[in-house]
Amino acid sequence: MLAEIRPADAPPAIAAIYADIRAVSGVPMINLIWRHFAALPGLLDWAWTAVRPLVGSEEMQAARARVVEAVVLPPIPRLAPAALAGAGLDAAGLGALCAMMAVYVRGNLTNMVALTALRLRLDAPDQPAARLSPVGTAPAGPPLPPLPHIEALPADLAATIRALAATHDGAGDGVIPSLYLALAPWPGVVAALGGWLGTLYAPEAMRTARASTVRAAEQEAAWMLPAVGPAPEGLAAMRPTLDRFTRLVIPDLIPVCIALEGVLSGS
Repeated sequence: MLAEIRPADAPPAIAAIYADIRAVSGVPMINLIWRHFAALPGLLDWAWTAVRPLVGSEEMQAARARVVEAVVLPPIPRLAPAALAGAGLDAAGLGALCAMMAVYVRGNLTNMVALTALRLRLDAPDQPAARLSPVGTAPAGPPLPPLPHIEALPADLAATIRALAATHDGAGDGVIPSLYLALAPWPGVVAALGGWLGTLYAPEAMRTARASTVRAAEQEAAWMLPAVGPAPEGLAAMRPTLDRFTRLVIPDLIPVCIALEGVLSGS
C-alpha cells in the first residue's frame, strides 16, 4: 500500500498543515497525494508551502473552470428515471452524494493544476515564479466522513472497488483512488458505476480523457510555476509519485468525477 498518514492519525504538526490545506483550498478533505507526502521526510511542508499561493489564488479559480471545459469525454447516456432508485439513492442520499462529488471535482482539479505546476517547476528550476492574485480562504464546509479501509468493507463491495481501480493505468501497488472508497456508503452506486459510465471506462476513451486533462493542466500550470525552497530529504522518493499522480492517477479520476457529477444531475 502507498505509505500515507490519515488525518485521524496525524501528529500535531501534520494536522496543522492538513487544516491549512482545507482552509486555503476550500476542500474539506485531504487527498491521497497529500497524505502520502506526509509520510515522506520533510515533504508535506515543503510541497504545500510551494503550491499554497497557487491554490489560494484567483488564477486557480479560472484554471479549474478551463480544465473542465477541456476534458474530452465520450457520449455518456442519461440515466433512466429508475436508475437512481435502483442504486439505492433516495432524495436525501442523492443530495449527499452530489455534495460529495462537488468536493471531489474541486479537490482533484485543484491538486491537478497545483501539483502539475510543482512538477513543471522541478523540471525547469530556472524559470521565474508566477505572480498570482491571492483570494481569501474559502469555507471548506463540514468534513467528509473518514475514508474506510478497503479491508474493512464487505468482500463484494471491496472487490468491485478494486475492479474499478484496476481500470486505471495508474492503479497498482495498492493505490485505490479515494473517490471509490468515498463512494462506499452507496454500494448500489459503486455496483452501477461501471454501467453508468461504461463508455468512459472503455480503455481508449479513458486514455483520451486523461490525455486531454493532462494537456489542459499543463497549459494552466506553465504560467503558474511556484517558488520552491531547498530540496528536502524525501524529494527523490517523491518524484516518481508526483509524476504518477499528475500524469495518470488524478487525470484519470477527474473525467470520472465530472462524468458522475453530470449523470447525477441529469446533465
